[in-house]
Amino acid sequence: MPTDAQGRQKITGEIQIPSQLVEEHKGKITNLSHLRSTLQKAESEGVTSVLDVLLISILSLDASDIHIEPEEKSAKIRLRIDGMLQDLMSFPRDLYETILSRVKLVSGIKLNVTSKPQDGRFSFTLSNEEPVESRVATLPSEYGESVVLRILNPKNLMTLENLGLRQDLLTLLKRELKKPNGMILATGPTGSGKTTTLYACLKEINKPEIKIVTIEDPIEYHLGGVSQTQVHPEKGYDFPSGLQAIVRQDPDVILVGEIRDSETAQIALQAALTGHLVFSTLHTNDAAGTITRFISLGAKPINIAAACNFVIGQRLARKVCGKCATFTKITDAEFEKIKRGVGGIKGISVPKILPTMELARIKGCAECNNTGYRGRIGIFEAIAVDHEMEEYILATPSIGALEKFAIKKGMITMYQDGLLKVVERITTFEEIERVTGEDI
Repeated sequence: MPTDAQGRQKITGEIQIPSQLVEEHKGKITNLSHLRSTLQKAESEGVTSVLDVLLISILSLDASDIHIEPEEKSAKIRLRIDGMLQDLMSFPRDLYETILSRVKLVSGIKLNVTSKPQDGRFSFTLSNEEPVESRVATLPSEYGESVVLRILNPKNLMTLENLGLRQDLLTLLKRELKKPNGMILATGPTGSGKTTTLYACLKEINKPEIKIVTIEDPIEYHLGGVSQTQVHPEKGYDFPSGLQAIVRQDPDVILVGEIRDSETAQIALQAALTGHLVFSTLHTNDAAGTITRFISLGAKPINIAAACNFVIGQRLARKVCGKCATFTKITDAEFEKIKRGVGGIKGISVPKILPTMELARIKGCAECNNTGYRGRIGIFEAIAVDHEMEEYILATPSIGALEKFAIKKGMITMYQDGLLKVVERITTFEEIERVTGEDI
């Protein structure tokens, strides 16, 4: 397989967007209404122009996914912006067919296979900027193949300071990153920013004297100075076999994209217990659910307690739009909810909750596509496993009991972290309720 200038394997195909088109549209399409009218004009120029304009524009709109969904007599494009899907436009079936063929061709997906799901990947380049990669997934549906393009913009890689961590939590995490061994886990549902958090951790500790090796499915972003590998189950290279091979490479730090089976869990825990710093993700609802999840995968409490250093639970909340947000006095009901929610917080300085304070309210404008929100920020909770917590884990407590014990030791829950961001006028009550499921 060919490689690029840095020796990395090239992905299947690349779309070189004409510089004239980039100059005409880059940074100038800032809302869905403008993009919709631009694409309607591009329809007359054919599939290449439509797809190129779409790829240029999604970077300005900071969309994470493009959904192309066939219907009986047309097809629909939807974009996921700030975690929420929004309708863009419908277009004729013949244009859908040509867009589908082009995407499949450049992604290395078989054109003559339409009855089963397929996965591919391609990159696109805007002028002399760093290539942007896109993961492509097709799925048979009633009226044709549904296509999702996941956009992996390297500019979205963040530092720890940009994640939205409170200062006390940021200080605690940086302290944990200095440890030579053990496990740091990011937990939460799909799309909660777990991988972004772990990549930020790798960026923080990445130094020439440290060997970092990752095993991922797939590699989402390329990190300089890090040896990244991608699983290929069809070739016998899966998470368990890959992790076993990585341990023999004498790494200092290992990132496992996701712990999803018993064998991977056992090997990752053993690596953390034998002198490696291991990062990984787990699909759990909160930080306290990590122990139960590990036990369900066959891990022993004694190994979990000894290996785990730090567990982060997280969600992504939308931020109020800086262009149209308004600020009004807190209501009596809101005042009581905030006082009750943050009243139990200890160990950090909490802003004064006053009945005269103002909170942010959403309005909606062209800049935020009339949603009232623009951009996202993380809300977090974390459990640091000290000797007292380690002994508690050995008793295999329930999720609820472990959460209560962590709160007693000073853990600030995701809900409370969200409330603090409401007080700081970064987001709203409604958004924190949506992402945490708490009745506020």
